[in-house]
Amino acid sequence: MIQGYHSPEPRKSRRSTRYRIRRRTPPGAAPGTIIPEPTSQPPRITLTHVLPESLEEQEIQQPAMIRSWLSRPGWIWCDIDGPGDSQFISEVAQVFNLHPLALEDVVNTHQRAKVEEYNGTLFITMRLPHIAENGIIESEQISIFLGPNFLVSFQPRPGDAFTCIRKRFHNPESPLRQLGPSYLAYSLIDLIIDHYFPVLDFLGEKLESLEEKVTSADARKVLREIHDLRRELLYLRRILWPHRDAVQSLLRDYLTLLPEVVRVHLRDCWDHVVLLLDLTETYRELCADLRDYCLSAISNRMNEVMKWLTLIATIFIPLSFIAGVYGMNFDPDASPWNMPELRWYYGYPFSLLLMLAVATLMIWVFYRRGWIGQDWPISDSVLHRSPATRGENQASRRDMPSPG
Repeated sequence: MIQGYHSPEPRKSRRSTRYRIRRRTPPGAAPGTIIPEPTSQPPRITLTHVLPESLEEQEIQQPAMIRSWLSRPGWIWCDIDGPGDSQFISEVAQVFNLHPLALEDVVNTHQRAKVEEYNGTLFITMRLPHIAENGIIESEQISIFLGPNFLVSFQPRPGDAFTCIRKRFHNPESPLRQLGPSYLAYSLIDLIIDHYFPVLDFLGEKLESLEEKVTSADARKVLREIHDLRRELLYLRRILWPHRDAVQSLLRDYLTLLPEVVRVHLRDCWDHVVLLLDLTETYRELCADLRDYCLSAISNRMNEVMKWLTLIATIFIPLSFIAGVYGMNFDPDASPWNMPELRWYYGYPFSLLLMLAVATLMIWVFYRRGWIGQDWPISDSVLHRSPATRGENQASRRDMPSPG
């Protein structure tokens, strides 16, 4: 069933749209309704006929031509680049007897990684990550149908992501030509999982750069970059996590379509997924620690400012008291007790020297108590100092004699 329903979508940032589910089938539509992405490119089929001793590759325009290839000995790989034509996809589905529910998941490209079986055909979806020009991580859905003598793959975006796999086909000794479509399915899965390693390397380099910025620049300027990096790691974990269950399902089930020689290689894929998840979790924890460090540095900087403002205000309290006392309008002529200092020859210098002495005494008391002139509560020099240096400073401070 094919309909032309499309709801308008408000414009949002690319990071926000990654988390949205762009399902174009209206509520209540029949199961298996195929509504491709309106912006998808027209389909292009690349057929590869494989025999151990020969290889033939051709680009075709009509899905009906696939039947003649299926009738030949050996097996075929049908790679469809751009599922943008619903009628075209339906004709391909008739040739390979693909289930409509699986085709609905092919055109709705927000699926998580999963493995399902329809009428003896395995349906596998994976998400292929890549780094956009602005440094944002994006992913595209790769859909794979694995049958006894065929493999059908769908790539929704322009460009061939399987170029390196095609080059390996030209080697007559390659296992791709000897072990059938199941080994090709493993090769595609392995290629998709391996694409996560350069993405994680990119995020790891950004994390190291942020660590250097935090210790050398204003933490408030780095906090936004840490938040953006944490969102990228969260998105990567979201698309990567289902791959572990999908690969584990391939190892545990579907014995008919996946022989033991292919399962041995799939175990390596599962190890890679576990490693990638561990790295992602480690980077997320480091990113959270960096965020806490920045917030702590900002809080400590504010405490340092408040400390100095409080000390300045405290110093001026007795000075204001002295100025207020001598500012009272008592007449010395009315009584000898009414501020005789006002008639002193050095009365004004005396009051200034008294204020200076009080301020000096208070500053000396603050210094002896460690409130100024030392790393208290925490200054920038302490934040940017290594833990070993801070430990030596604390040890030397404990050896100092106590004041008084």
